[in-house]
Amino acid sequence: MAAITTIEFKDGKLRLVDQRKLPGELSVFECQNFREVEFAIKDMIVRGAPVIGVAGAYGVVLAAKEYISLPHEEFLSQLNASAEILGNARPTAVNLMWAIKRMKGILEANRDRSNQEIYEALVDEARIMEREDVETNQAIARYGNEIVPENATILTHCNTGALATVGYGTALGVIREAHYSGKNIKVFADETRPRLQGAKLTAWELVQEGIPATLIPDSVAPVLIRDGKIDLIIVGADRIAANGDTANKIGTYMLSQIAKDFGVPFYVAAPISTIDFDIKSGEEIVIEERDATEVTHISGVRIAPEGIKVYNPAFDVTPNANIAGIITEKGIIRQPYIENLARLREA
Repeated sequence: MAAITTIEFKDGKLRLVDQRKLPGELSVFECQNFREVEFAIKDMIVRGAPVIGVAGAYGVVLAAKEYISLPHEEFLSQLNASAEILGNARPTAVNLMWAIKRMKGILEANRDRSNQEIYEALVDEARIMEREDVETNQAIARYGNEIVPENATILTHCNTGALATVGYGTALGVIREAHYSGKNIKVFADETRPRLQGAKLTAWELVQEGIPATLIPDSVAPVLIRDGKIDLIIVGADRIAANGDTANKIGTYMLSQIAKDFGVPFYVAAPISTIDFDIKSGEEIVIEERDATEVTHISGVRIAPEGIKVYNPAFDVTPNANIAGIITEKGIIRQPYIENLARLREA
């Protein structure tokens, strides 16, 4: 299939695949200012830790474009304020914070230059991040393919493909690489309640590429693991602590624990930018809670009674003890994670 263009900056506008409408409709949401980028991130028009980082970077670019005619100091002040707003759009995904910090670094390094020159420097940096993401994902896929045996049956959770990145994907990128290298793999994809990213997005990508796959309710996965029908599990990550504890879509911890109980290897695929070296463990990761309607409604139709209380965390944290390895663009990192992840930072 043709490559999925999840994100494109062209003619001073940011174009995003509107992932709320998949698989029924492939349409584009156009952002003309940073507020629309913030909305797109919050409302999950664009989602997936790597790509929302790049989207956030382009949001800073759009803010610079909007304020470019202001006096220089006011331009800098408004740009910094806009960057803060974008960085807080989704509190768990560290790639967004990482990208905003990187853009603020460009802003600071060029603060004595003209507004136009700062704008151009920010555009250049966002484009570099965009290119880097594709290269990073392809490297993750190559390293990850090393741990996929011939004729493997792989379980994955949520969406970690081209839709969650600028291109190719992290965990789904590994699956894609294994498929195209002729390993005759099969995939089970969890539907991923409550927003159904597995059913709507992962299943769509797998069908588009002709990768043999079966969609399952989340509650079926433990049975498949218990019955020996899964060879390995590969998931993505939204934030990884310095000790390897990993925040990912809600339901990931459950899979990791069952996998550990039944001896099924459980891998995380993520770029180094997803590792937050400033936090020691998963206990420090802020878990985003989302609107109750994601649980009480499906496609706008209420499925739960009025008045019922809802608890809807978007993510959970998998302890490092449950993770066989973290697949990065620099290789597969294994226990002890504190020492081995630290080496990535030093490299």
